[in-house]
Amino acid sequence: MGSQDLKKQARLKRKKRVRKRLTGTSERPRLTVFRSAKHIYAQVVDDTSGHTLVAASSLEPATKEQPQFESKVAVANYVGKLLGGRAIEKGLTKVVFDRNGFLYHGRVKAVSEGAREAGLVF
Repeated sequence: MGSQDLKKQARLKRKKRVRKRLTGTSERPRLTVFRSAKHIYAQVVDDTSGHTLVAASSLEPATKEQPQFESKVAVANYVGKLLGGRAIEKGLTKVVFDRNGFLYHGRVKAVSEGAREAGLVF
């Protein structure tokens, strides 16, 4: 078992611990974040129906069309703003933030700050 496997296992353990207490309802869906080495993904999920309501990532054309970002944190902030804007358009204002087992700093924090700037409340 390599160090990558151990890191992933630790993250999944943290994820389980957090998800025990966190569920997204239709009034207050769950904003979940996934961070890979190169990209960042965020989505707003209604756990009662099991549907993704809104999603955004660093891979989609809307992000690619932007001028070159100075860092991955800047990309994450933009993805948060994009997701927040789309959620507001759908009439969602309140969400529950799910860091998905990742530590709340760096790119994960940037996504949440971007979503807050766009008008989401959590």
